[in-house]
Amino acid sequence: VQLQAFGGGLVQAGGSLRLSCAASGSAFNRYTSVGWFRQAPGEERDLVAAISWSGGITYYADSVKGRFTISRDNAKNTVYLQMNSLKPEDTAVYYCAAGVGGVYSGSSLRTMGYNYWGQGTQVTVSS
Repeated sequence: VQLQAFGGGLVQAGGSLRLSCAASGSAFNRYTSVGWFRQAPGEERDLVAAISWSGGITYYADSVKGRFTISRDNAKNTVYLQMNSLKPEDTAVYYCAAGVGGVYSGSSLRTMGYNYWGQGTQVTVSS
């Protein structure tokens, strides 16, 4: 699976951005879930949101619930992260990643292994 993330940029606090993750490869199939991670300078990479192949199961970190929405268009092999009400603390490099395996709940999205990674895209939120 090859992944390419784009859509980052500079936005003022309270603004919105939509990130896209374009996937390709034969392994990107109905067992593939996709997650968005972020990493700020000096901090660990954390899972922000994830979605199962069908879109029926999602996971959100507490810090983004109610502000971020993850979705996917399997016909386009693309996963989106709509980010609203952005805060300066959302500033980070955002990565998309794919994992293959059964998903039964949001918790399983959080704990599954993500083996395929795209390059990051920088999101900067100014105050």
